Amino acid sequence: MSVRMPSNFGRSGAQENALDLLGHEILAEKAAALGRAGQRVEETLTKLRENGEGGDRNRLLKEAAAAVHGYFIQRELCGLRKHDAVIREYDIPRAVLVRLGAG
Repeated sequence: MSVRMPSNFGRSGAQENALDLLGHEILAEKAAALGRAGQRVEETLTKLRENGEGGDRNRLLKEAAAAVHGYFIQRELCGLRKHDAVIREYDIPRAVLVRLGAG
């Protein structure tokens, strides 16, 4: 005699499809958020490079550090733990990294 799990304990095909769709939607939102965070890093670093020699330097460094910190967190949420390549890619200044405790 074989024993079978009652059918109401398993997931139906519709439930599995709904979970797959939700999973894809979550992944898409993570990717979009990562893209937005990367764009913010680019914008703040550009401002810092263009205007970062005057009296606004501390404010611009703070904005850039906040953007980079958010970007690093978003990368980690996506499973990307190493940041060396993006530090080189974005040419993140040491002054910004020091504010994150990474310099």
